[in-house]
Amino acid sequence: MPLSNPKKRSLSSENSSEVKKSRFSEEQSKKPRESDVEEAAENLLKLAMAEPQRKANFSALNSSNGMSKQHTQPVGTANKPGTAKKLVIKNFKEKPSMPANFQEVTWEKLEGAVDAIHSSCSIRYSLEELYQAVENMCTYKMATGLYKQLMTRCEKHVMANLRQFLAETLDYEQFLKLIDNCWQNHCRQMIMIRSIFLFLDRTYVLQNSSILSIWDMGLDLFRQHIVSDKVVETRTVDGLLKLIERERNGEAVNRQLLKSLLRMLSDLNIYQKAFEKKFLDATELLYTAEGQRLVQEREVSEYLLHVDKRLAEENERLLLYLDQSTKKPLISCVEKHLLENHMKQILQKGLDQLLDENRVADLSLLYNLFNRIKDGLKLLRLEFAAYIKKTGRLIVVNPSNDVEKDKDMVQQLLDFKDKIDNVIFECFMKNEKFVNSMKESFESFINQRQNKPAELIAKYVDSKLRAGNKEATEEELEKLLDKILVIFRFIHGKDVFEAFYKKDLAKRLLVGKSASVDAEKSMLSKLKQECGAAFTSKLEGMFKDMELSKDISLAFKQSLQSANDSIDLTVNILTQGYWPAYPVVEVHLPSEMLRYQDVFKKFYLGKHSGRKLQWQPTLGFCVLKAEFDNFKVKKEIQVSLLQTLCLLLFNEGDEFSFPDIMTATGIESNELKRTLQSLACGKARVIYKTPKGKDVNDTDIFHFANDFKHKLYRIKINQIQMKETQEENTSTTERVFQDRQYQVDAAVVRIMKTRKTLSHNLLISELFNQLKFPVKSADLKKRIESLIEREYMERDKDNPNTYHYVA
Repeated sequence: MPLSNPKKRSLSSENSSEVKKSRFSEEQSKKPRESDVEEAAENLLKLAMAEPQRKANFSALNSSNGMSKQHTQPVGTANKPGTAKKLVIKNFKEKPSMPANFQEVTWEKLEGAVDAIHSSCSIRYSLEELYQAVENMCTYKMATGLYKQLMTRCEKHVMANLRQFLAETLDYEQFLKLIDNCWQNHCRQMIMIRSIFLFLDRTYVLQNSSILSIWDMGLDLFRQHIVSDKVVETRTVDGLLKLIERERNGEAVNRQLLKSLLRMLSDLNIYQKAFEKKFLDATELLYTAEGQRLVQEREVSEYLLHVDKRLAEENERLLLYLDQSTKKPLISCVEKHLLENHMKQILQKGLDQLLDENRVADLSLLYNLFNRIKDGLKLLRLEFAAYIKKTGRLIVVNPSNDVEKDKDMVQQLLDFKDKIDNVIFECFMKNEKFVNSMKESFESFINQRQNKPAELIAKYVDSKLRAGNKEATEEELEKLLDKILVIFRFIHGKDVFEAFYKKDLAKRLLVGKSASVDAEKSMLSKLKQECGAAFTSKLEGMFKDMELSKDISLAFKQSLQSANDSIDLTVNILTQGYWPAYPVVEVHLPSEMLRYQDVFKKFYLGKHSGRKLQWQPTLGFCVLKAEFDNFKVKKEIQVSLLQTLCLLLFNEGDEFSFPDIMTATGIESNELKRTLQSLACGKARVIYKTPKGKDVNDTDIFHFANDFKHKLYRIKINQIQMKETQEENTSTTERVFQDRQYQVDAAVVRIMKTRKTLSHNLLISELFNQLKFPVKSADLKKRIESLIEREYMERDKDNPNTYHYVA
């Protein structure tokens, strides 16, 4: 008697969440997963249901005790097309009885289907019929035996497959292909088997947590009887490692085979135990030897490219066939043995060369690779700072006092700073710690040579702000001043810069050699913002004096016009406290010039009574009208006042000796030599010197150059005021030193007045904190002794190292 399920059933797809999930499932894998199995099973069942010509073993129930149709529409509408019909399903009144040999017959049918699947033969029965048979056995409490029989049958088949892998004639690649083929077949077979036994899997297996799903059972059997065999496991893992080794050596290998077998190990849950440790050990051996060898053989840039290439290759392997759980230990292994273990050697061997040659791409790669290592950037930063200090010291320190080297020092510093800034910006990702290291390094090396860098920076600014500087536009000059100010920030002795800058600014303003008033005021504004108003107060006073002098000169010329006097005289009135201290020089002026001075003096004192004027002939300049070639050639010559005094002598004669000129002009010997040198040894020679030569001696004779020729009508003879003498340089340095002594004295008194009593060490420490220029302890001790002598403070009677302030 045919049997039917007493319960309402449906062959439609069930919610996938009801199915026990595989422990080894992975979304991206192309290996069959349990979800794949379920989908395949349902597709097969739908296909079977769609074949009405096949007759199922269990016929549908008749209407007497199964299903009956019941019309839900009125009688008049029953036969109308499109009307809905309602099916009512009722349970059996009695459960049908089971044939005596039902279990044996049904299992025999199912066993034949399983064997046919294992042997890749056609199945005698339809899939719907087989599915119905499994469902009936489960319904009549035969699920436990059915599961055990199925597992036994599958186990027998899997064990039979083991023998083919024990043959020693196969090489490793053939062996891998064989086991991959076996694995693929096993997966396909388990999909078919589970599609038949799907009802068993969804009822009995789900209700018993102690047993595996049919798919997991298949995995477990394959793992237990094939892959876990020592010979098979060893040959499989060793073969995989050989393939990977060949690929690392540059050979083309079957990546699909690698991917399939590694996914197999992952699905069987033995990837970490069987493969990963051996793979990482092999990786460590490879890269340890490779790192030690290549870091010695290759240039740093080549080695860095190799490391980057290896990291890219390993990441590609992770994407193509390795399990993602291997990513962290694998990349860490490569980084450790190719980078971390050789960081110091890489930096010491090649960092200086990369920086010297400005290899931006290689430095970027170096930064990115070291950024992967713990404390890698810290080590790179230290070596980077050491390079800056070493290179900067070579620029700044000048043991031989080479004048030419000092002349180029500031430009070299600016170029070096631009280069380092570019490296930090382009290669080191504007890392703030690298920026700070750069600043500390510049401050360190630039102050190893006291005072000189500040002096040379002031002179460099002077050269760029002079009228003769035509090499830059206003925008370029503004950018250059900003760069100079950055270098200026690193200097400790800013008072030295101020002294030399003030001296050069005075010359530019007085001789009219400033390139741009706007540029001058822009630089003044930058200095004020950087150092405060006190630093620039005297410099601002110089500009005020020049503006007031213009007004005074205009008023003077107006007074001359009203008096019908034709004196062409321009005078700058300087406030003594703002300007550099100029030595008083007495020279013999012509009577005409003396008259000019008297006229201006009366005019000025008439407006400002009680003031005192002191003339500075070394800062004056004149325009002379000259005639050459027996009065045929006429020129205008712009010269300094001292040059003017020398040239006016040649109105009285054509030849004069050096002593004659010195007696007639009253100019000091060294100053006179400089003056005559500019007239007789320069490009425009309006007088000749006998004997010829570049230097002027006390025995030289000077002649008027009657044959003088020049293409210009107005000629500027080299103005000696703009040239700094060694005496001026020494004088400026001495004034700075003297000012510093006053500042030290004031600081000591200020501290002692506040503290009243203080030990020597604490006083020295306070002075170092307050003073803004570099100073030595010995110099501070001398100033303290001087103040004690002048009774500003006294030593303690019992403890000589303690000082008391004397009110």
